[in-house]
Amino acid sequence: MSSRRPDGPFRVGRAETGLGLFATDVIEKDDFIIEYIGPRITSEEVERRRNTRYLFEINSRWTIDGSPRWNTARYINHSCRPNAQATVSRGKIRIKAIKRIKPGDEITYNYGKNYFETFIKPNGCKCHSCERKRAKQAGD
Repeated sequence: MSSRRPDGPFRVGRAETGLGLFATDVIEKDDFIIEYIGPRITSEEVERRRNTRYLFEINSRWTIDGSPRWNTARYINHSCRPNAQATVSRGKIRIKAIKRIKPGDEITYNYGKNYFETFIKPNGCKCHSCERKRAKQAGD
């Protein structure tokens, strides 16, 4: 991983679920945070890479393979109660804040139903919201 500061109000750091992306400055609601980037691959190529975790579908024909480490957005973790959202527009995947994010907060977005069912649900969701809910239920 590069030691240079990423181009944005964030840093890659240790999260409860591995590496994550954390705000270094206040990010206001509706602010653009980062673009999810990587090589464009066809739907046929996606079928050959079935268990790759960094694939982000743009449309029925194209997907972004976000696995290269230079794609800083790949470090944004899933949350069932996220503070950011991914939108696809004109073939680009842009991440924007859906609420105010304070310095030190982890930047998260919801990965969507298909990803959740395939990769997260089998092992249980480890997002902050679900961990807190489990801890509360264990204390009841």
